[in-house]
Amino acid sequence: MIRSTRGLITTGVLALVLGLIIMFPARVAIGWFAPAEVAISGIQGSVWYGSANEAAVNGIYVRNVQWRLNALRLFTGKLSYSVEATPVSGFLETDISVGFSGALTLSDLTAALPLDLFAGVSGVPGLQGNASLTFERLEIVDGLATVANGTVQIANLKIPIVGRDSLGGYKAEFFTQNNGISASIEDTDGVLDLAGSLQIRADRSFAFIAQVIAKPETPQSIRKQLQFLPPANARGQQELRLEGIL
Repeated sequence: MIRSTRGLITTGVLALVLGLIIMFPARVAIGWFAPAEVAISGIQGSVWYGSANEAAVNGIYVRNVQWRLNALRLFTGKLSYSVEATPVSGFLETDISVGFSGALTLSDLTAALPLDLFAGVSGVPGLQGNASLTFERLEIVDGLATVANGTVQIANLKIPIVGRDSLGGYKAEFFTQNNGISASIEDTDGVLDLAGSLQIRADRSFAFIAQVIAKPETPQSIRKQLQFLPPANARGQQELRLEGIL
């Protein structure tokens, strides 16, 4: 009888704890744990399954956010959610995992996003265009991508500091190496014939090096800027190089 009573009490306590976890209000959890740079409104549901009307992270704004806890991944030492959201236009779907070390991992990421979402965080005022992202895995530690395996395609790129005209479309293939992240970049229908590479190192330094050639449709404003690049090689290519710290 005693064992039976203890068993019932243990079962009851476990059921209560499980129920609290499953039904724990998302509004309370986000208030406790969300970083200061994360703003979320219209929260409904629980940490298990819920939604929010709006969310903004470092100036990147999305709407109609929905999440669902991937419970089995708790056994891998990660808190994982399947997340869907809608930016001003386009969509975003991904699995987001947070490790106990603080690493943020996005897997099976697919998204179509307007580039003006990133005008603030990129430091490029007036940035415009549309981006399509497909990443098998993207891992971020302390704000720096340390793993990136996927593709970014950009259409109708506009950068006001370069010129008023559209720069066309470009494609970047990202892959992870021992010394950081690399990407091969080429134009798809850009106003310049461009082929280059991007390297992002663990010390936050980056280097973008490309060979460019003007096309018949290259705007005159862009042609004038090409005059400031090194002289063309035997193939008519000029080197475009950008280096710095993220």
